Amino acid sequence: MNDLQYLTISEAAGLIKRKAVSPAQLAEALISHIEANNPRLDAFITRTFELARAQACKAGAEIAAGRYRGPLHGIPFGLKDIYSTRGILTSGHSRTAMDNVPQEDATTVTRLYEAGAVLMGKLATHEFAHGGPSFDLPWPPARNPWNRDHFTGGSSSGSGAAVAAGFVLGALGSDTGGSIRGPASLCGVAGLKPTYGLVSRHGVMPNSYTFDHCGPMTWTVADCASILQTIAGYDSKDPASVSATIPDYSAALAQDVRGLRVGVVRHFWEEDLPVNDEMRQAMEAAVETFRTLGAVCEDVRLAPLQDYYDVKIVIAESELFSVHRQNLCERPGDFGADFLARSLPACLFSAADYVIAQRRRRLLVDAMAPVYDRFDVLLTASAAGPAPRLDAHRAAAFWEKPNLTTPFNVTGGPALTLCCGFSAGGLPLGMQIAGRPFEEATVLRLGHAFEKATPWRDRRPKLESGPPPAGETPAHAVSATSLDTKTRSLIETQAMRAGLRLNEEQIALASIGTPHALAMAGRLRSQTLGWGDEPASVFRFS
Repeated sequence: MNDLQYLTISEAAGLIKRKAVSPAQLAEALISHIEANNPRLDAFITRTFELARAQACKAGAEIAAGRYRGPLHGIPFGLKDIYSTRGILTSGHSRTAMDNVPQEDATTVTRLYEAGAVLMGKLATHEFAHGGPSFDLPWPPARNPWNRDHFTGGSSSGSGAAVAAGFVLGALGSDTGGSIRGPASLCGVAGLKPTYGLVSRHGVMPNSYTFDHCGPMTWTVADCASILQTIAGYDSKDPASVSATIPDYSAALAQDVRGLRVGVVRHFWEEDLPVNDEMRQAMEAAVETFRTLGAVCEDVRLAPLQDYYDVKIVIAESELFSVHRQNLCERPGDFGADFLARSLPACLFSAADYVIAQRRRRLLVDAMAPVYDRFDVLLTASAAGPAPRLDAHRAAAFWEKPNLTTPFNVTGGPALTLCCGFSAGGLPLGMQIAGRPFEEATVLRLGHAFEKATPWRDRRPKLESGPPPAGETPAHAVSATSLDTKTRSLIETQAMRAGLRLNEEQIALASIGTPHALAMAGRLRSQTLGWGDEPASVFRFS
């Protein structure tokens, strides 16, 4: 059969179950496709083709013997290279973990193996799921299959690229501030950040303990439901894991969406982070599509984007710094510049700043309860427009503006990104559907209905031929010599208190985020909190 690599999981599962295609045939088709095209997209860090062949052969034998395990049996998938895989390099896309070969699999990996899925390899990420698309790391950043001169989004960059390019039928990503939904938007795939605690994080390199979520990235919403069915569920090895009822996510897709109440968070994309005209038009068209499907759409206001972003950055950067503190102190030069530009300013945050941010987060979570009394789901944009060019990347952008995805990391409920159109240049546009905690079924149902009502899943990227792309040197337009004495002294003093000894380049990188970090902490400190406004020891939503 031709174009096996462009099957959805649902389509491939049907063919495999009917024995019209064997898992081995499917795996070999994808291996050939990857070998021909990955050199121009750099989606993979490690390819596990021999393992894939063995797993596919085993799956085929089981199916032939009548032991069909379910819709992921024989299905090729990929893993963001922060998921532990026994005996296989798990690098975090970092020079500091180039020798990290775990002795056990992450819980989610075990569950996929038990479902009969076939691992094609480990996928590119930003450094430890946090730095930018850096060219100063041992592996190059992934390229966007729709146009390889453009950004994939991050940090699940290889996962987004691999799914869009047809290298894998599904992948796992992680999402701390939008790292599933950003690449899903820019690469034109479906990506789900489940409710915090629904999917185990055990065996996954941490970014922020408070905000890390693990979830699926696939071509369709229905395929996200299939993977979620397998990976969701309580895990005693994850301290944040929640023992929740797991519904039949795929069965829920068939339910009607008429009467669903959709809160349109228009101020996010019109006021807080104005999107470009193409994105705005795509969002208006999406609202009309939902109305045509019978949903009731009404505008709603949440807290400003910056409020969520301040809370997220202070908490997440503090936690990230604590995770990597030893290596930051002992071998800072082994990290990429983008990672340092994000992580080093965390030494400016105090313990009080961290606790205040956690207290503010509790209030933002609680404020969602009356919103979800009025609405079943929320709708907003995923990005300000299509994927920008890779050579337009600036480390400072992380600090300068909030993003559209962070609110749902802070508040913890499910959020799905899916394609809602294309730019004039042929690049995907994405929107988000967010829902009540543990109501993934409703979010997926509405997303699935939208996909069925629109033509966007019929369009695939045409992979470019030609030589592999050349590397680029990231530009950071700040030097330590240009810093004013006060800023330089502050950075050096706080860095030394944290145990850091920074060279001139590292001081310059820290300075990129310094004014923004100080402003974020200042805004949080200026807000009035009551005695009872405390962070919860147990995660809750009401």
